[in-house]
Amino acid sequence: MSNGKRLNGRVAVITGAAQGIGFGIAERLASEGALTILADIKIGVATAAAQRLVEQGYKAEALAVDIGDDSSVAELAQAVDCNHGRCEILINNAAIGADTHIETMKMEEYHRIVSVNQDGAVRMAMAFVPLIKKAGEGRRIVNVASIQGLRGWPNQLAYATAKGAVVNFTRALACDLAPYNIMVNAIAPGFVDTPMSILPDGSHEYDSDWFRDIYVKYGRIPLRRFGSPADMAGPTFFLCSDDAQYVTGQILSVDGGASATF
Repeated sequence: MSNGKRLNGRVAVITGAAQGIGFGIAERLASEGALTILADIKIGVATAAAQRLVEQGYKAEALAVDIGDDSSVAELAQAVDCNHGRCEILINNAAIGADTHIETMKMEEYHRIVSVNQDGAVRMAMAFVPLIKKAGEGRRIVNVASIQGLRGWPNQLAYATAKGAVVNFTRALACDLAPYNIMVNAIAPGFVDTPMSILPDGSHEYDSDWFRDIYVKYGRIPLRRFGSPADMAGPTFFLCSDDAQYVTGQILSVDGGASATF
């Protein structure tokens, strides 16, 4: 392309894009020429985030969505259809966290986590596949899973279960959509500096002794640092780019090498 931006003319919808990983991905896709739609339940924060991208000279807008609600997702898809008529790129990023142990967890809490983190990706795909099918080149779905969807972790029963489902949902959806040349992949982030990293007492997860000792000092994360939203955005951009025309059904761990030391 003449201006060197590789996603020119493509419409990208990113859920949970008001902050954290979602905003990092939105900013990268916007910098590559995509019209980015920051979809988030926190519409005020998303609107401010979209305005920051516009001030950088990018194309961006914000729309409200609760991915845990069928009607809200349907309304988002209808708005994108009315405004743009298609969607080339869907990033299923929105998620919520919770500390859940089998002995203290309530089924209500479990279902809440699953409804957002697992079913939310399914809801979005069901609503947006018709829009993606109407698009042209570069049709992509990227799900944000987690390395916790690939392993066990204490007190994360609901979250890890839901993210594990996202992993295999990605593979199964890739098979369903391959005849339409729609690529479906996922990234599996490790420890990333986001608002979800703030512990209930207000401290930062990465300031804790256990993280500094095990993951930094003793190298359970070989790169010896936590990730940033920008670290997640680069691999996501690759999966959305034309370089990934023969990549589908894959789960790319973006974890500083943590999964290599298990």
